[in-house]
Amino acid sequence: MNRKTPKKSLPKQRIGILFGGRSGEHEVSLLSAASILKAIDKKKYDVVPIGITKQGRWVTAHDAQALLTGKFPAENPRLAGDPEATPTAAVLKRGDEAIIIPPVPAESLQPFGLGAPHLAVSSPDVGSSGSSSLDLDVIFPVLHGTFGEDGTIQGLFELADIAYVGSGVLGSAAAMDKDAMKKLFSAAGLQQTPYLAMLRSEWRADPRKATRLIEKSLKYPLFVKPANLGSSVGISKVHDRSELAPAMDLAASYDRKLVIEQGVGGPGAKPRELEVAVLGNDSPEASVVGEIVPGAEFYDYEAKYLSDTSVPIIPAKLTAAESKQIRQMAIAAFKACDCAGLARVDFLMEPASAAAKGKKKGSKTKPRIYLNEINTLPGFTSISMYPKLWDATGVPYKQLIDRLIQLAIERHKEKQQTTFTRT
Repeated sequence: MNRKTPKKSLPKQRIGILFGGRSGEHEVSLLSAASILKAIDKKKYDVVPIGITKQGRWVTAHDAQALLTGKFPAENPRLAGDPEATPTAAVLKRGDEAIIIPPVPAESLQPFGLGAPHLAVSSPDVGSSGSSSLDLDVIFPVLHGTFGEDGTIQGLFELADIAYVGSGVLGSAAAMDKDAMKKLFSAAGLQQTPYLAMLRSEWRADPRKATRLIEKSLKYPLFVKPANLGSSVGISKVHDRSELAPAMDLAASYDRKLVIEQGVGGPGAKPRELEVAVLGNDSPEASVVGEIVPGAEFYDYEAKYLSDTSVPIIPAKLTAAESKQIRQMAIAAFKACDCAGLARVDFLMEPASAAAKGKKKGSKTKPRIYLNEINTLPGFTSISMYPKLWDATGVPYKQLIDRLIQLAIERHKEKQQTTFTRT
């Protein structure tokens, strides 16, 4: 009697989902992580939730669960989240606090051990020795904004020699700094709205001089932004001089560098807000184009997360030529910033009224399309624009998570071909 030999199942890859953080987008990160933890294939991956509190403390197990549900250290019940997300994320049975550099012999200066292929996360109170190592194959950082999207945490992953989802140090830092990002876009020949960058110290030293410079260079309405922040935190639309100083002061409270952009379309005109999701490493692909019709004057933090009045339209109502142009520009922006894994690229399209201004009656006009910015770790709940755009393109949420993990492994393997020493 012939008996089939049972197939040996491959060991599961251990994926660390890192969320929270010290940025102004902490709550948004919790929503994204909750959705990923619910949707990720548990049959394929062992999942380790790792939270970072607003104070910078790294936590796992029940503390990570409390952080994820908004109960550690405080709740934010107003924030609209993914209705499908479960209230729990605990997959570890033990461990209270995570530290990223485990104890090493006193004579060693190697923080992660010689040849260590994994990032070690230690948990106290596990075993008789007082600590236990939780080896991770891939880190999926769901840290939006400062200290998570700006290259800082990516530098730690590089030192640990671990695969991680998303852009590297350069791509993350360049895309996070709107001034540096715009310079790279300009070098790539991508059309943008006129802008000006200014240091917080310059504004505070002489507000009148700064105001004159802004008004000489740009026309109202203006958008004033912190250079290094996302989710529209600290952003103001400025209609005239009376609104400029409060907007500058608000942005200056979030960053040392400010970006002032000229609005698209002129006074009283609202541009169309378009978005494209990009996926890949060296050969990225672009999703269909989506449009956001904001419930407010522009797509600010309130409109994104605290109300349900903004309307997504996927795919956006565009001509084939417009859609092709925007998707090509999205991939060009992705490459210009040396991004990897994922990114959402945002555009502004000139309203039809502004495009027709000064043209002969009856003549055909093409609204100008402006590249606005790129976001290397966009919101990632199942109802966020990035996953929704890919879902409309034929890549469902669960499959998207899997693709991103495999892209992280692919990029890490490619890096292993690089020689860092002379011998």
